This record gives sequence, structure tokens and C-alpha cells, in this order.
Amino acid sequence: MKKPLPSLNALRAFEAVARHLSFSKAAVELNVTAGALSHLLRGLEETLGVNLFERKTRSIALTDDGKLLYPGLQNGFAQIEEAVGGLRLPGTSRFLVVSTPPGLTSKWLAPRLYRFSSEFPDIEVRISSSKGFANFTSDGIDVAIRNLPPGRDEISLSTEKLLDLYQIAVASPQLAKKYGLLKRPENLTRAPLIHDDTLIADPKVPTWADWFKAAGIANVDVSRGLRFDSADHALDATGQGAGALLIHDLLAYDDLRNGRLVKLFDIALPSTRGYHFVTQKRRRVDNPHAEAFRGWLKRELEAVDWKLLR
Repeated sequence: MKKPLPSLNALRAFEAVARHLSFSKAAVELNVTAGALSHLLRGLEETLGVNLFERKTRSIALTDDGKLLYPGLQNGFAQIEEAVGGLRLPGTSRFLVVSTPPGLTSKWLAPRLYRFSSEFPDIEVRISSSKGFANFTSDGIDVAIRNLPPGRDEISLSTEKLLDLYQIAVASPQLAKKYGLLKRPENLTRAPLIHDDTLIADPKVPTWADWFKAAGIANVDVSRGLRFDSADHALDATGQGAGALLIHDLLAYDDLRNGRLVKLFDIALPSTRGYHFVTQKRRRVDNPHAEAFRGWLKRELEAVDWKLLR
């Protein structure tokens, strides 16, 4: 007699946590609380009679049993998503649902979307702006633009790098004049700082401490200043003269072009991350709307004056 399978919700919870190796990130993806997620996993471990995770102080890791279970579940859920997604016939809808990070949406993509609509009037773009990673099936997403570290890959998804990202320091012209920020990098030690904490969990993303080190300046208190968990809010505060900001270069592009911000010195720090165009593997080649958007997006990036940023 076959043993009953664990609940699908519990297995889905395990797959998400195992993929992210993070309860908080998996909770955001599944739209549940971290407490509910932990409860599901405890129940799953009790049902299976094994421990699936090693729970450490600030991190988790898969046990040998967890490593044995994960690949099969990842493949299984990928096949389920592809099967359900296949019911949405590619190209039969006039809509294209695009998932993008909020900062990229407001500071770079949204001001340019009218050009896509002019070039492709039969395709109606719907933007789903989210900090978390979209679920292509449950969220009805066709394509996504994501800020990813190197090596990020999933079985069911196709990921194409669009560009590498660099961290640059920017400020309003008024603040730059007040503190002489365009004269000597040392003057920045007296100015207020602004921090974009969007990617604070990634230790490879350069911080103000890295910027001052690259400028040859030591012993600077970089803990001061305003902190934001939204890049567009950090840029808005910077434009109002609240402080100098270290930010991914593309997000500051339009503000630099129109003079709302100025770049502080020729220091551009590689972040090891980049924007990627993400689709489901089986659906991308069958979706002409997605391919049209991909081509347009790459043309828009080619039109960027990178000398202004780097």
C-alpha cells in the first residue's frame, strides 16, 4: 500500500526555500509569512521523518536528505508550470505582461514605453512592478527583467544578460556646489550620504566604503545618512539635495542627462550583477510579443550614452 504524499503546499514551500536558501525570499515569492512557511516545513519534515534543512544562526543549508529531495521537486514543479502555462496560447493575446523591479520601471523603462507602443500598436504592455521574483504561471507573467548575480539559473527559465551594472556616486548640482563635490573626492567626507539598501543582502555589491577606498580615502564614517529600500525613492531624495547617493548607473541615467543630478568623479565600481531578460524556455520561441519586446529593449539599451555613466 502506497504511503500518502505530503501536501502540495508543503512540497512547494520546500522547493522555494531550497531554491532561495532563504525563508524570507521564499515567503515573498509564495506570498505567505515566514512563520507560515516554517510551519509547513516542520510539518513536512515530521511527515517524511527526516530533517531537510540545517538551521544556522543567520543562514540555512540543505541536509543530505534535502539535497536528495530538491532536484526531483524542482523538475516536477517546472513541468507543472510549463503544462499550465501551455494553456495560454502564445501570440493569441494582445497583452504582454512584463515583470520588472520598481526602480528600473520608474526611472528608466516607463518613460520609454511609449516608443514600444508606437512601434508595436497591436501589443499592449502591462507592467507588473515587484521586488520579488515573479512566478510565470501563477502571476501570469510573459517576460521579466531582473537584476541578477552571475550564475543564477533555473531549469524552466531562459536567462539572457542585457548589461552589466556599475555603482556610481551622484548628487544634485546644488549639493555638489555647496560641498565642492566636483573638486576633490575628499570633500564628500563632509557631505550627507544616502544609501540604497535594495541589494544590501548581496555582499558583492559595492558600498560607500568601497567607493571611498577606490578614491583613495581612508577612515570615513559611512554609516551616516538616509537609508531607503527602494532605489527610485533614494534617487528622488538625492535629486532634492538630501545627500550623495551610490546607485546602479542605468537608474541614474535620465537624471544625469537632464541635469537633475551630476556624477561625482570617474569612479564606476562593477557590481557583479546585471539586468537579465527572463522567459520560460518553452514559450519564448513561440511568443512573438516577447521577442518583439526583447528586440526593442536591446535597441533602447544600445541608444544609452554610456560615456555619461562610465
